[in-house]
Amino acid sequence: MAQTNPRARGRVLRQKRVRKRVHGTNARPRLCVYRSSKHIYAQVISDESGRTLTTASSLSEALRPTLQKKTATVAAAKEVGTLVARRCQEQGIVQVVFDRNGFLYHGRIQALAEAAREAGLQF
Repeated sequence: MAQTNPRARGRVLRQKRVRKRVHGTNARPRLCVYRSSKHIYAQVISDESGRTLTTASSLSEALRPTLQKKTATVAAAKEVGTLVARRCQEQGIVQVVFDRNGFLYHGRIQALAEAAREAGLQF
């Protein structure tokens, strides 16, 4: 019988509960963050058109020389936050809705959000 991790199940429940209320529009898309044990990912999504507008992750080519092999750190999350904010500004996106995707606003998630704010995104 397959059993699930209670922490993972709780995260999915939080994710579904928040997703009912948080929607990205074309004017104010959703900044969705995912954290794995080795990497961190950020997507800017317009739920109206169902498109991903821009992405950034600790696997991005632009961050490889900077991060080298330390991709699961707070410093890596800050770099990803800065990169996603810069890519948003290139497309003319200034405001976003932050979707922490069920993860606690702490550590790498918080570092990414604060770096994106410092780089000019408003949320």
